[in-house]
Amino acid sequence: MKTLELTLLYLLKEDKVLLAMKKRGFGIGKWNGVGGKIDKDESVEEALIRECNEEIGVRITNFQKVGFLLFEEIHLDERKKMNMHIYTASEWDGDIAESEEMKPQWFKLNEIPYESMWAADRDWLHLILEGKKIRGEFTLDDNDEVVNKRITTVEVVEP
Repeated sequence: MKTLELTLLYLLKEDKVLLAMKKRGFGIGKWNGVGGKIDKDESVEEALIRECNEEIGVRITNFQKVGFLLFEEIHLDERKKMNMHIYTASEWDGDIAESEEMKPQWFKLNEIPYESMWAADRDWLHLILEGKKIRGEFTLDDNDEVVNKRITTVEVVEP
């Protein structure tokens, strides 16, 4: 089974989180954080910074790792494992802008559109938005529904 290494980033400002609507490819039509695949010979942090810049046009300058999740799911018609390195950031340079891939929008923390997000997000996103750090594993069926999950809060996130 193929394993992908991925980043996921949520920008935070006051009582809001930045989500982005995926406009093409895997996850089209869903709200999510920004991020993507870690390229060969690229560190997790380098990928995080690159993906953020490509998808919403800003360079993060202050970020922290808040989670590591392992997903076993169908991706491109093949069952794969996805190691998701999750970060939040509160400082960045530049102006947030829409790209060909993502349409960003700020949401109040109590108005997150979970119904238009990945099903698993309901189980863990609120934890990191409450300032907790997490580790977990999810198994998804062919319809991206959660069939098995385990989430724990941790003091330090280690992949």
